[in-house]
Amino acid sequence: MKLLNIDGFPNAELLNKVLNLHDSIFKDAATLISKAENKSKVVFNLALEDEEIIGYKIGYELEPNLFYSWLGGVDESHRNKGVASKLMDQQHLYLIEKGYEIVQTKTKNKWRGMLVLIIKSGFDVIGTYTDNEGEPKIILVKRL
Repeated sequence: MKLLNIDGFPNAELLNKVLNLHDSIFKDAATLISKAENKSKVVFNLALEDEEIIGYKIGYELEPNLFYSWLGGVDESHRNKGVASKLMDQQHLYLIEKGYEIVQTKTKNKWRGMLVLIIKSGFDVIGTYTDNEGEPKIILVKRL
């Protein structure tokens, strides 16, 4: 597995592969680019195997020392193989190199695997809220 960190948007070929994977998981790739274009200092962390994207994390800067880990996913055929853990570790090392002190993320209780990974990775729950669809979301932070 090869890991890449990309400041800004990846090239068209990689971006299309990320969008295809994102759509297969979340079914909303059509709005991903327009949402990401409005974010400050976007970073794509990618996991590739044989030149195919098997996982990704996308985040952006909230404040000069605070980074928001926004979206991520792993191809269904590569789940439970440590891809998400490796992507998270790689993202955090990259953020430390860039001078960030805190990383924040949000998740839903229904995504238990991700919630467990986030907590095992040293994040603390700092709050909850109900999103626009009426689903509870959990806010977590980690000091890098």
